[in-house]
Amino acid sequence: MNRTESDSPWYRDGLPFECTRCGACCTGGPGYVWVGAEEIARLAAFRGEAIDQFSRRYVRLVRDRYSLIEKPGGDCIFWDRRAGCTVYPARPVQCQTWPFWPENIETPEDWWRVRGACPGSGQGRWFSMEEIRAAAARVHAQ
Repeated sequence: MNRTESDSPWYRDGLPFECTRCGACCTGGPGYVWVGAEEIARLAAFRGEAIDQFSRRYVRLVRDRYSLIEKPGGDCIFWDRRAGCTVYPARPVQCQTWPFWPENIETPEDWWRVRGACPGSGQGRWFSMEEIRAAAARVHAQ
């Protein structure tokens, strides 16, 4: 069976995004930045810390998953108002795949909501449908 245009998602022609490193997705209310063992190891190595030391300082157990801790007020522990993300090259998958999370691309209205909060959404590099789907799948796999 051949796929038809109507089988394709609304973003079949792709979407533009370029991180401006503004911090909109890193700051504000409390939330979770989910991390797995590989991400914890990568972040620890990037910071030059032993995994156990890094985990004690920056990771918390939430039910049966691990999340980075937050600063008071909800900002990411690795967000610096002057320097931006201090772990950007090693940032978690959740951060790497923003804004192409499943809940942000389900409908055009979801994408417009993201565009209202994220200045990088709707500008910059054009991501293909395949790249967007791959990013959403990486988030879903966590």
